Amino acid sequence: MRVRKRALALRVRGGPPGMKSLLAIRHVAFEDLGAFEPVFRDSGYDIRYCEAGVQDIGDAGHSAGLVVVLGGPIGAYEEDKYPFLIEELRLLERRLAASQPTLGICLGAQLIARAMGAPVYPGSAKEIGWAPIELAPEGRQSPLSKLGAEPVLHWHGDTFDLPRGALRLASTAVTQNQAFACGPSILALQFHVEVEAANFERWLIGHTLEIAAVPNLSVGDLRRQAQSFSAATASRGAQMLREWIAGLTSAG
Repeated sequence: MRVRKRALALRVRGGPPGMKSLLAIRHVAFEDLGAFEPVFRDSGYDIRYCEAGVQDIGDAGHSAGLVVVLGGPIGAYEEDKYPFLIEELRLLERRLAASQPTLGICLGAQLIARAMGAPVYPGSAKEIGWAPIELAPEGRQSPLSKLGAEPVLHWHGDTFDLPRGALRLASTAVTQNQAFACGPSILALQFHVEVEAANFERWLIGHTLEIAAVPNLSVGDLRRQAQSFSAATASRGAQMLREWIAGLTSAG
């Protein structure tokens, strides 16, 4: 275990000279950085993945210039079933306390909320499929303004209270807290704008049981939505990410 932990830390620190380090914590293979990856690379980040539950984060998450916690089909409160979540929460608590750049997507957003002391719990209904978000006034003044009225991908059943000190950026009728920020360096997105059409079939395969359990939801409908919306969503998501990264640079 110590050897594995050391190897991950060395990979994160050992990028090309002048590159910034980014550690992406991935919970399932198909929920990766997607359309965000080329934006990060173009912005000078050397990207390394940590496979949650398989690799230890070790010192890598603390030394990384940026940490991105990705999504996954588990609850942010299920550390009794998935003990590796404890390590992720401890990492987030330390990074948040130091205002180190951190981005959370879906489960990642829920973990950031919990690390900030907010409860995470099952929502009133599952929210799966493409639909727009409503930006709060603070959201319209944030990088999320780049998303406009374009539908984004929702895929969650859990929600969370707004953490103390955080700014709500977006909502939907089902989920009040769809995105929040804490200063320029911490961003949490309950929804997905990183998903690419070429990868979406893996989502349909990986989540087949969940899809079947939701009334009036079908694989075919989700596939058609992806074909209609994913390209524009990913493009706007990339614009949003570039603006957020630019804010990190100016804040630093």
